[in-house]
Amino acid sequence: MSRSRTPRYLALVAVLLTLPAAAYGSSTEAVEGADPSMGERKAMEDGTTAIATFAGGCFWCMEGPLEALDGVSSVVSGYTDGQVENPTYQQVSSGGTGHAEAVRVTYDPSRVSYEQLLETFWRQIDPTDPGGQFADRGSQYRTGIYYHDEEQRQLAETSKQELAASGKFDQPIATEIKAASTFYPAEDYHQDYYKTHPTRYKMYKIGSGRDGYIKDTWGDAHQAASGTDNGTMNESAPTGEKKVYRKPSDDEIKATLTPLQYNVTQKEGTERPFDNEYWDNKEQGIYVDIVSGEPLFSSADKYKSGTGWPSFTRPLVEDNVAEHEDRKLFMARTEVRSANGDSHLGHVFPDGPEPTGLRYCINSAALRFIPMDDLEKEGYGEFVSLLEK
Repeated sequence: MSRSRTPRYLALVAVLLTLPAAAYGSSTEAVEGADPSMGERKAMEDGTTAIATFAGGCFWCMEGPLEALDGVSSVVSGYTDGQVENPTYQQVSSGGTGHAEAVRVTYDPSRVSYEQLLETFWRQIDPTDPGGQFADRGSQYRTGIYYHDEEQRQLAETSKQELAASGKFDQPIATEIKAASTFYPAEDYHQDYYKTHPTRYKMYKIGSGRDGYIKDTWGDAHQAASGTDNGTMNESAPTGEKKVYRKPSDDEIKATLTPLQYNVTQKEGTERPFDNEYWDNKEQGIYVDIVSGEPLFSSADKYKSGTGWPSFTRPLVEDNVAEHEDRKLFMARTEVRSANGDSHLGHVFPDGPEPTGLRYCINSAALRFIPMDDLEKEGYGEFVSLLEK
C-alpha cells in the first residue's frame, strides 16, 4: 500500500511545527537546469575544483555536514536523476518526476578528497532504506551517489562495498550508484535552510528521526562528520574557556536532590503547574541544571506563558540543551534535556512569542536559579553583560 503525505509534513507534525508557507506553495517558478558554469568548468579542467552529487533524502540535512568540510566551497540543494526539465519542489515532492532531492558539492580535491565526501555522506543517511529516508517516504527521497567520472565511480563502489562488509548494518546497502545527469537547483528558500531557519531545521531533523538514528548508529563519531560541536559554549555566548560539566553518580544525585527534583530530572517526571518555585519568578539571573550546573536559560528570555511552568523563548547556551523525540502519552513531542547532565528538563513547543516562536516549558525542579548579583562569585560572570543589555 502506498502512503500519501505532504513531503516532510509528518516529521514536522511530530514536533508540532509548521513550515513557512512558501515551502508548499504552488506559485514557485521553475529553476533553470544547471550544469557547471564556464568558470567552474575551467576550474575543473585545471584540477583545482571538482563536483560531487549526492542524494540523501531531505536535502536540508545534507548541506551543513558537507559544507563543514574544509575544502568544500559550496553545497547547492536541488533535483536530479529524473525525467522532467526544470522541475519545481511541488512537482518533485509529488513523486511523479523521477527526480531525487540531492545536493551538488563543489570542492577542492587538493584539500578534501572524494573519499572524505563519501564518508560524510554515509554518516548522514540510513543506507539500508530503499523507500526513502526516515519520515520522508517515496523515491524522491531515495539515497544515491551520482558520479561525474570513472574515478568517482570506482571510489563510490569501493566505499559501498566496504560499508556493506563492515558489519554495521543487518540489511543490504540500498544506495544507488549512477552516472550524474542534469542537476536543477532548488528554489531559493530551500538553500542553506539550516542557516536561515536554524531552530525549525533542528526540530525537523530531530522529529524526522534522522538525528537520533545518526547518534545511535555512529555515536560521538558523528559529530565530526556532521560539523557539530557539543561544547558548553556556543557562538552567541561570551567567549572564554569552555567549562566542563558532568553528571554525578546516581548516589550523589540522590544525596543532593529532593525526591521531587530526582523524580523530574532522573525519571522524566512533571511537577504541578502554578505550584513550583520559578513559574512566576521575575528576578534577573540565569537558570542552571540542578544536577550538573551547566547554564541553560536566562531571565532575559523568560516570559509569562500562562501554563504555570517557567517558560523561555530560547536557551541561554544552545549547546547545553539537547532535544529528543518523545512519544509517551500517545503523542509526539520534543523533550528537552541538559546536554551534559542528561537531566530531563521539560518540552519545547512551537507556540511561543517572537523572536523564536518557541516555548521551552521547563520544570522548576530541574533548575537552580542564580541571581544576577551572584553570577560572578558562582563562576558565571561571563553572562553578566548579557543581562545588563
